[in-house]
Amino acid sequence: MFYLSFLNSNERRAVLSTSTEAYAALPNYNAISSEIESDDSKTEIVRQFFAKYNSPLESYAHDVVLAAEENNIDYKLVPAIAMQESTGCKKIPDDSNNCWGYGIYGKKVIKFESFKDAIHAVSKTLSEKYIQNGLDTPEEIQKKWTPSNDGSWSESVNHFLEQLQ
Repeated sequence: MFYLSFLNSNERRAVLSTSTEAYAALPNYNAISSEIESDDSKTEIVRQFFAKYNSPLESYAHDVVLAAEENNIDYKLVPAIAMQESTGCKKIPDDSNNCWGYGIYGKKVIKFESFKDAIHAVSKTLSEKYIQNGLDTPEEIQKKWTPSNDGSWSESVNHFLEQLQ
C-alpha cells in the first residue's frame, strides 16, 4: 500500500488515504496456451460446420485448420469451397477424395490418396496460385477456379463463409 500526502494552501499536511492500492498488469505467461485455444476453437467451428451437413470431412477439421495456417489462408475457405463443389464431399468422383472440384474437367479428375492429402494440396494451391497473386476473395478466386461460372459459385462460397463465423 502507498500512503499519499499533500500540502494544502495553509501548509497543513493530511493523509489522502490509508488504503490506496496500485495495480499493474501481470505478464502474459499463457501466450502459447492462448494460441492453442484459438486453434482449438477454429477446429471446433469447422468440425461443427461439417457435422451440421453430415460431411465425411468432420474428422478432418484439425487438418483443415493446420493446412490453412501452414499456407497462410483463411481457415474457412477450404470448407466453404468443399460445400460449394461437392456438398461437403458427399458428391465426388469415385475414389478421388477430391471434394473441391480441384483439377476436374470433364473426364479428367485429379485424385488424392486421402482427404488429408487433398486438404493440404488444395490449401497450398489456394495460397500459391490464388491468394499470393491477389485473387483473395471468392469473386476473384472464381475467375480462375471456375472461369465460366455466372457468379453463383462465389455467392455460394460466401454463403458458407458466413456460416463459419
